Amino acid sequence: MGTTQLESVPEPKYWHLKNVLGEALDSDFAVGEILPNERELAARFGVARATLRQALEQLELEGRLQRRRGVGTTVAPPRLGVDVSTVRHEWPGATQDSWRPLDSVTAPASAAVVRLLETDTGEEIHTVRRIRVSHGQSVAAELLHVPSSSVPELSAIDAPSGPARARAVLRELQRLGLDGQKRAVELGSARADDARELDRLPGAPVLVVTTRYVVEGRIAAVSVATYRADTCRLTFGDSGDLEISDQPQEREAS
Repeated sequence: MGTTQLESVPEPKYWHLKNVLGEALDSDFAVGEILPNERELAARFGVARATLRQALEQLELEGRLQRRRGVGTTVAPPRLGVDVSTVRHEWPGATQDSWRPLDSVTAPASAAVVRLLETDTGEEIHTVRRIRVSHGQSVAAELLHVPSSSVPELSAIDAPSGPARARAVLRELQRLGLDGQKRAVELGSARADDARELDRLPGAPVLVVTTRYVVEGRIAAVSVATYRADTCRLTFGDSGDLEISDQPQEREAS
């Protein structure tokens, strides 16, 4: 990474520095490599540390850098594509699923989950918690809400808790004939539980993808998946289908 004269550049210094740093990331650094500290970078480019921080923050927002607690600033891997089309009708846990089940708990439906599932108040709900990992880093966390009426054959004896219980719920879903799904996407802020799972600070920007799975005209399950906005990008499959709604989506904390 070489030095550059910034004084004569008409655009803001931090923006020009951001572009220079971006070119250096492509040519001089590998994914996961740790950048020099702020004092060294500021001296190398002849800028104030405040200007450098603005440039680094912009690169982080664009998904080029990651600031990891206890590690420092590292070069981010390519953004993970998140398919938000509704062309593929597939249950969570199907073949090629990239999510890792963590656990499952069963409890009466909260008011927020009742609204998501359009079910009766008080029905027992199995909530499966899953995580998605890319390049060794958690990039998304999911809560999958499944009414007990959707998986009536599920036995607590066979898999009482933990990942085995989560996999049992997912296996039972595969028995259902999936008619379709309805998907919505919104920009949100990481809540405490999401932030802990994704190694982010509370309030960090996230993409929230809510998917309702429909069987015989009713909602059989709802997934609320929270993706790191700095490491993920949305894709729309072959259909290019995109529904824009002015209605806020319900979210449920774990």
